[in-house]
Amino acid sequence: MTLEIVLTVVAIVALIALSAFFSGSETALTAASRARMHALEQEGNAAAMSVNRLLVAPEKTIGAILLGNTLVDVLASALASGLAVQLAGDVGVLYATITMTVLIVIFGAVLPKTYALAYSDRLALFVSPFMRTVVTALSPFTKSIEFLVRQFFKLTPGKEDDAANILAAHEEIRGTIDLQAKEGTVLRHDANMLGGVLDLRDLQIADIMIHRTKMETLDVDSDPQDIIDEILKSQFTRMPLWRDEPENIVAVLHTKDLLTALGRVGWDVAKLDIMSFAQPPWFVPDTTSLKTQLNQFLKKKAQMALVVDEYGEVQGLITLEDILEEIVGQIADEHDTHEMSIRLQADGTVNVDGTVPIRDLNRQMDWNLPEEEATTLAGLVIHEAQTIPEPGQVFIFHGYRFEILRKTRNKISAVRVKRLAARDDDDSG
Repeated sequence: MTLEIVLTVVAIVALIALSAFFSGSETALTAASRARMHALEQEGNAAAMSVNRLLVAPEKTIGAILLGNTLVDVLASALASGLAVQLAGDVGVLYATITMTVLIVIFGAVLPKTYALAYSDRLALFVSPFMRTVVTALSPFTKSIEFLVRQFFKLTPGKEDDAANILAAHEEIRGTIDLQAKEGTVLRHDANMLGGVLDLRDLQIADIMIHRTKMETLDVDSDPQDIIDEILKSQFTRMPLWRDEPENIVAVLHTKDLLTALGRVGWDVAKLDIMSFAQPPWFVPDTTSLKTQLNQFLKKKAQMALVVDEYGEVQGLITLEDILEEIVGQIADEHDTHEMSIRLQADGTVNVDGTVPIRDLNRQMDWNLPEEEATTLAGLVIHEAQTIPEPGQVFIFHGYRFEILRKTRNKISAVRVKRLAARDDDDSG
């Protein structure tokens, strides 16, 4: 074997190694955790800083990698073809093509990419200094490639997709949380809290408000002693006051203001003028997002708001605690009354009050009932059944069995729900 052949073989092996380096680097840099790299850079890790600099301009990095990878693959194949022709004649081109295809696919692509996927963060930190040098060296060529790519992308949507990109980022975070929860690395309760934060901008006040039929209100023209008696019976510290009709809310009474006023009149209830110290009501649209309303609560230093529809009619009320409960779960104190609205039965079924929000049921039972068409469980049943069902009727949809237990007038008050092992989309009733 002549020295020329040996040098050619060594050159081919070196080029395949370079191909493996480029392939592994591409996979490692694209699969590396951006959050971990950012955290390491904050700790002063120089390699992580290099990774982040490369990812800031991904088109330059990818362009340099692809250009380098293509160059070494083509050069290796050319050397192999020349050597094969020298050793076996014209048929050597066929031998070289088959051999180089196998070598490049296995050693230049599959193996390095597989390793890079398994150890993406570690490999990204290792190759980043070298890749920055490569990107700098090949920048004259990659700039030409970038120019051509930009001209092509002018024919496709650009900035109009920014909103979609923002949504994709939220969905990526949500997907990561769900995946970690399924794998057991994140507790389900913690996953619900993190998901609750992301949901604030998607949910509206109407999705979680206390409906007007469940509001505790007082007639402002009632005897002051009767108002005090009702407040003492209530678990709430703020009570909406109405005049003439329950929908006409004219003020909100805070128990602390009531006690202060009582102290000023020497605890003589007959001297109380409720409207003199009651606070004006704060009305907010039912279409306001929870994120916006949370910010408004913090800005106004308020705790409660009354919810109105597009016609100005009161639909319910919302408190700061209601929004916080969407994140951390149920918040209870020593004065709260504990209503078992979701009751697990011995046979595996669940008895649920019709007014229970679907979102709360999904979070407590780890179910996936749809939340798009209705807010409460009763609303979902009516939407799917396309009628107001009677007690005893049974419906099956979305992989769950719903049995109507009780109905009060036209409202479903209790439903027995069972999650089916195999989904059955045929409704029955």
